[in-house]
Amino acid sequence: MDVSQYLEIFLDESKEHLQTLSDQLMILEQEPENMDTINEIFRAAHSLKGMAGTMGYKRMQALTHEMENVFSEVRNNTIKVQDSMVDTLFQCLDALEEYVDNIQNTTEEGSNDNEHLVKSLKRILSGGEEDKESADSASAANASVSEGDKEKWRTIKIGSAEHTVIKAAKAQGKNVLGITVIVQESCILKAARAFLVFKALEELGEIIVSVPSAQDIEDEKFEYDFSMLFVTDSSADKVADAVKNVSEIKDAFVAAFEYSEEKEEEKEEENSQTSVQASEQKPAKEKSSETAVAAPKQENKKPAVSKPVVNRTVRVDIEKLDVLMNLVSELIIAKNSLVAASNTEGTRTAASEHIEYLESVTTNLHESVMKVRMVPIESVVVKFPKMIRDLSKKLNKKMQLFMSGEETELDRTVVDEIGDPLMHLLRNSADHGLESAETRIQRGKPEVGSIYLDAYQDGNNVVIEVRDDGNGIDVEAVKEKALSKGSITPEQAENMSDKDIIDLLFKPSFSTAKQVSDISGRGVGLDVVKSKIESLSGEVEVKTKLGEGSTFIIRLPLTLAIIQALMVEVGHEKYAISLGTIQTIEDITPEEIKYVQAKEVINLRGTVIPLIRLNEVLDIESSKSPEESLIVVIVKKGDKLAGLVVDELMGQQEIVIKSLSKYVNKCKIISGATILGDGEIALILDTNALI
Repeated sequence: MDVSQYLEIFLDESKEHLQTLSDQLMILEQEPENMDTINEIFRAAHSLKGMAGTMGYKRMQALTHEMENVFSEVRNNTIKVQDSMVDTLFQCLDALEEYVDNIQNTTEEGSNDNEHLVKSLKRILSGGEEDKESADSASAANASVSEGDKEKWRTIKIGSAEHTVIKAAKAQGKNVLGITVIVQESCILKAARAFLVFKALEELGEIIVSVPSAQDIEDEKFEYDFSMLFVTDSSADKVADAVKNVSEIKDAFVAAFEYSEEKEEEKEEENSQTSVQASEQKPAKEKSSETAVAAPKQENKKPAVSKPVVNRTVRVDIEKLDVLMNLVSELIIAKNSLVAASNTEGTRTAASEHIEYLESVTTNLHESVMKVRMVPIESVVVKFPKMIRDLSKKLNKKMQLFMSGEETELDRTVVDEIGDPLMHLLRNSADHGLESAETRIQRGKPEVGSIYLDAYQDGNNVVIEVRDDGNGIDVEAVKEKALSKGSITPEQAENMSDKDIIDLLFKPSFSTAKQVSDISGRGVGLDVVKSKIESLSGEVEVKTKLGEGSTFIIRLPLTLAIIQALMVEVGHEKYAISLGTIQTIEDITPEEIKYVQAKEVINLRGTVIPLIRLNEVLDIESSKSPEESLIVVIVKKGDKLAGLVVDELMGQQEIVIKSLSKYVNKCKIISGATILGDGEIALILDTNALI
């Protein structure tokens, strides 16, 4: 059976179940008696076992099977949850994540059997109940069929063709078995489960006949059990195991079919069809010439099983959304062209009404597509509590993670890229930020260190803060390290503010850690964090207080594709500035310009703001004379302000960002380009880089 077509679904669902396991194990560690958590873990392990079995991943199936067994006993109060059990389960979770990673990379689960974990789980089980299941099944197998049970036997009618097959099988020394399979009553796709049972059996032998017929089973025209006669070289136990390995199969009963050739020949003369009996348990061998299949007839009443509400979401490949976004982008460009054409003298007609309608439609379409692309950052941050738990044990430090705003939504592209930078920052907080328990007690702090990850929306941006109540950044230590490495000169060091010194941490391979561990030192990976955030048109800043802790603030745009922008002219060239960064637009007279350290500034309502003359930065001759008033666009980066001096304002416009090729990515002040309504190209200014 080719299951490759289901691989993506398997990976998606496996990751969801693994995350459930991770979350619930974290709760279980704190609340070992929480039955809701215990049930959730059992269900996740059971689902993973069934999925792995269906896909043919035997090692993953074996491990989850043992986990399921353990939690089955925990649910029955036979076993109590201990710390050592939780540690073993976390190791199992790591092993399962490794299997899933291998499958994602190679479609194979790898060769690691994780025998030590399987044995550990069996040891947990053997706390008194190890052989309970096998004892139960043995007693069932040895029970003889009572007279009352015979009423429940199912009759399978076979004709001369089946007789011939059975004779030939017996002559070759093969086993002829009767099988009855019972599907769980909560199973939604019974036909799919039956199909998997048939596939599993076909690997071991040949199905002679089934009741109901194969077609009826395919059409789900059966209750919760079906029976068959089966020819195989395998033992009854092996056949039963193969059937039970299919998920959502409640039970499987297998019994030998004793065939008497003489008796059947007599019967063939009388009647071309023979009845084969089916009993509820495996019958002990009787003298009867015909004993077979094992399972009760079900009452012709459908049990009242409430089906779960179908999830009202659809998984869509991000590439398909990208295509849709590109089409919306082109539509917006076409709309801008029409708007530009309608504003030309002599063409303003009734068509302008249609253009207004088109503008409304494209805006709504854009918003809808953006909402489809938006996903909560929860999908990234949800794995961090387990990571902090692991770091706590590895570093031998007591710490806890508090998260808020996980429901904050960001563009899917941004969410996919933000995981690694956040992981770097959390590792830094855990390793280099938080002090040891002894040091914390000496400083009058709680023994357990706290790390916070908070996300919230701020205008057109999403802000993510990673903070800790640890040591903070030692600015003097950073300065000394920078001097010793030759990153700065002694003269520069004297004039640098604390903020400038902290910014040195974001230089490549700069660390203040006394020794670089495999976890982090404050600084290891911070250059990666900065470059990754800036590649997403975001920014990162640091606030710190020695002895009290540090805060890393990441500011990201909600979307990367289409933005509202202010169009401006510098000289005779057109530029776009994102509205999200603009605070105000001011009209400034030349007399209001002052100088600080030979740089132009203005005093705007009590705030001193430096001026950036775009014509000088962009090397364009200004179209304005020096005596004229200046148009100043006040922009903000974090808590910094700057005034961009432009020649003309063209107005607000919805623009599509087109990224520049790698050949022109050296120009940091240009973040991209857009196509205007008249077909002209306008460059988009990166105000963060300008500031």
